[in-house]
Amino acid sequence: MRVAIHQGPLGDLPRTGADLVVTAEMSTTGYHIGARTHELAEPADGPTAAKMSALARETGTALVYGYPETDGGTVYNSVQLIDATGRRLANYRKTHLFGDLDKRWFTPGDEPVVQADIAGVRIGLLICYDVEFPELVRAHALAGTELLVVPTALMSPYELVADTLVPARAYESQLFVAYANRCDVEQELSYCGRSCVAAPTGEVLARAGAGPALIEAEVTREALTASRLENTHLADRRPELYRGTTA
Repeated sequence: MRVAIHQGPLGDLPRTGADLVVTAEMSTTGYHIGARTHELAEPADGPTAAKMSALARETGTALVYGYPETDGGTVYNSVQLIDATGRRLANYRKTHLFGDLDKRWFTPGDEPVVQADIAGVRIGLLICYDVEFPELVRAHALAGTELLVVPTALMSPYELVADTLVPARAYESQLFVAYANRCDVEQELSYCGRSCVAAPTGEVLARAGAGPALIEAEVTREALTASRLENTHLADRRPELYRGTTA
C-alpha cells in the first residue's frame, strides 16, 4: 500500500494517489485548545466523523485523523481510521498522556492495541507520546501490526523523537511506522514537523521538514518479511526471562 502523511492544516488536505492519508494529533480542532476541549469534543460517530467519511468517499482514500472524543461525558484524545468507502474501521484513545496539557483535559484510554486492515495491511494506531514507550510498540508487533500509524503534536526542542526514536522503534519491533506531526504554532507551543515513514530496517523512507508538506512511501508485506528474516529481534525474544521485569 502507499501511505501519505499530510503535515499541515487539515483544510489544506490535498488529493493524492495514496491508499491511506494520515494527519496529525487533534488535526480537526488544534491540540492546544485548553478549556475549549470539552466544548469541541464529539462522539466517534459525530459530525466530524460524517465529514471525514464523506471526504474519504470523495477522494477514494482511507484517512486517519485526530480529534477530541466525548463518550458519556468523558473526553479522550483520540484518532479514528476511516476506509476509502467512508466506513469507520477503528478508534483509538491515547493511553499515555503527556504533561498538563493532556492530563488536565483528557482521560487516558485503556485499550493498548487497536487495529484494522487497509489494502491488505494490518494498521495499528497510537498517538504521539505513546510511541515513546517501547512496550506499547512491541505489543503492536506481537499482535500483528504491520504499519503503526502515529498522529502526533511534537514540539521543539524534542526533534530527537522524530529523528532518532521513531526509526529505532520501527527497527527494534520490526514494523513500519508512519509518524504524522504538526508544523504550526499554538500559543507558546512551536511544533517541529519532521514527519516520517520509517521502515523495519530502520531506514527513513520519507521525511518532511519543518513546514507544510505531503510525503509518501510504499509499505509492502514483502519488505516487512524480508526485514524480519534479516533482523530477527521478534523471533529471538526469550519471554520467560522478562516476566516480572517490565512492571
